[in-house]
Amino acid sequence: MLLSPVAERNKDELLQVLASLLGRHSDRQLFGLELGSGSGQHVVHFAQELPFVTWQPSEISSTARESIYAYISATKVKNVLQPVYLNVEEAWEKWSGLPRRSCDVILCINVLHFCTLNTTEGLFKGAGEILKIHALLIIYGPYAINGIICPESNVQLDASLRERNPEWGLPDIDVLRQLAHKNALCLERMIEMPESNKCLLFRKIEL
Repeated sequence: MLLSPVAERNKDELLQVLASLLGRHSDRQLFGLELGSGSGQHVVHFAQELPFVTWQPSEISSTARESIYAYISATKVKNVLQPVYLNVEEAWEKWSGLPRRSCDVILCINVLHFCTLNTTEGLFKGAGEILKIHALLIIYGPYAINGIICPESNVQLDASLRERNPEWGLPDIDVLRQLAHKNALCLERMIEMPESNKCLLFRKIEL
């Protein structure tokens, strides 16, 4: 079982956001996909508190998938499926066989600043196909706004990421909004979160 201090710090704030957005639908069973589930700390925490959502965790890393499996086993949650391999750069038909319009919510936490533009484009393309009409894509992390990054801690984070990979770095919200628009997703809200992060809520719209 991997342990992420960052996930441990933000899991309750993220749970509050999910509960406020999804709680009104607690009278029916929802299906949620988590992209880049990491250690598995988030998905089991959300599952324990939101029993009306069945979660499908996913990861490219086999080590991370083993950790997710360990968390599922340790917590004995019944509404988390076994973790699957999922690469968002691949066509949505390869997203572990998930049918078109099958998800009520897609969740992506602290992933995009480690992604190339090509990967980010793949995420929005896939989400546009997998989400039900009016369903939500929720993306959490640090961002640039119109090319401006603040505070200084995020400036330093962006610089360190680009040193590791020139194609990484804090994504610009306007770029994400444009990518979303191309895939029938509308940026509906931005929620300020602790540690200079935001939750971006994209709604799947009917064309």
